[in-house]
Amino acid sequence: MTSTSALIHEGVRYEPIDLPGKGKQQEGISIEQLRDKGIKCVRIQWVDLVNNIRYRVVPLPYFEKLLKTSRPGMSLTKAALGMVFITLVEGFGATGEYLYALDQSSLRICPYAPGHASVMGWFEQKDPIGHDLRALEVDLCPRTILRRVVETAKETSGVQFLVGFESEFILLKNTMPIEPINQHGWCNSPALPTGTKEYQILEEIAESLSLSGVELQMYHAEAAPGQYEVVTGPLPPLQAADALIHTRETISNIASKHGLRATFAPRVFLDNCGSAAHAHISVHTPSAEPQASAHENLNQIEASFLAGVLEHLPSIALLALPTTFSYKRMLDGVWSGGTYVCWGTDNREAPMRLCNAPSPSSRNFELKTLDGTANPYLALAAVLASGSEGIASAKELTIKECGGEKTAAQLGQKGREELGIRERLPLTWEEARLKFKESTIMERAFGKEFKRTYLNVNKTLNELMKPGRETEQEELKRLVENY
Repeated sequence: MTSTSALIHEGVRYEPIDLPGKGKQQEGISIEQLRDKGIKCVRIQWVDLVNNIRYRVVPLPYFEKLLKTSRPGMSLTKAALGMVFITLVEGFGATGEYLYALDQSSLRICPYAPGHASVMGWFEQKDPIGHDLRALEVDLCPRTILRRVVETAKETSGVQFLVGFESEFILLKNTMPIEPINQHGWCNSPALPTGTKEYQILEEIAESLSLSGVELQMYHAEAAPGQYEVVTGPLPPLQAADALIHTRETISNIASKHGLRATFAPRVFLDNCGSAAHAHISVHTPSAEPQASAHENLNQIEASFLAGVLEHLPSIALLALPTTFSYKRMLDGVWSGGTYVCWGTDNREAPMRLCNAPSPSSRNFELKTLDGTANPYLALAAVLASGSEGIASAKELTIKECGGEKTAAQLGQKGREELGIRERLPLTWEEARLKFKESTIMERAFGKEFKRTYLNVNKTLNELMKPGRETEQEELKRLVENY
């Protein structure tokens, strides 16, 4: 007779990877390997505070010279982090430079751009202050912020994380007016007919990701017109965010090659589903058998992590949903995660969805409160910092699981009270900014200077995205052409 445990869907098992810390980086791809692969240029990339992917292209011989310097990297204006489109944000000017120190372990070939590879880095002070390596670090550097959060979690609680992303995007023929490549819906076979442009694009995306070392788990059509989703496998948080940026560049460039635009904008069609950047986060403990919690299918570490995230989710929402357009997607009843601070097993109307709950080896939390306008390093750092605080303080999970047939929005006030659901996520960009400004965890995890600077950058972004003199079609055109 078959046991119940044998019938549980275990899922694919992934384990955390112990990677060297900064200063002890793995070498990644060598110059010789790059030459063997026909690489002629390297894109030195960074992601600024408003999630623009920026780059400088250097020929391979010059890149090799950079690697032989005492601090491999290149000089960048400090405005590289605080420029929105071509507008300087308050606090940034024409003077001052950072060193963008190359992270050689992040080197990847770019099959979407023949002959090119890409590399990420760290923003550092050009002039050392003493001999402390951390004194070189720039507190506004998104990759540095995420790395610090991950290292702190491991040092204080022995906890590690794995993160995988779902990249939702829409293929557009035109941006004025908006015209999707097709009108087919969720997982519908006619959305991928052999020989069509969309078929060729998805096939090339899959091949390109594979060649560059990013694990592709699947792709399929999503619900909105011309919408698709690419799912990539879990990695340690910093590497996962790097892989997400590479995935987005792959999607955008291959779509462009075929005369289309790929947009990750959160809401293109108001009468249909929006696009998200769902993150799947698994929590890995040093103990093989962590203590059980009062909640079925959650150990105590997972429960405390979830409690920490839910406590701070409203105040960190601005990092995950940074534009006014983000709040047109986060609604109740459209499977976007809803507007109530809650969680539930396979509940797509909860901002934190527990996936594959019965399987400790592949169980994970899906963060649905995240879209493609967010800098993934910052959003992920905020979520992991919140969860790590919950773990460090052994925070009790007082919000009961939102299960059954009714969503939090459908339960009514009394039903929500019975589950301990008492708070809503920000419903507008203005409300999200206020909660972020009042947030204490942001100061503890990121510092006061970051919070002040990010609010300035975020304000400038939204002023430029919605200047108030344009029609709705013109605003949408600006959105999809920038994200």
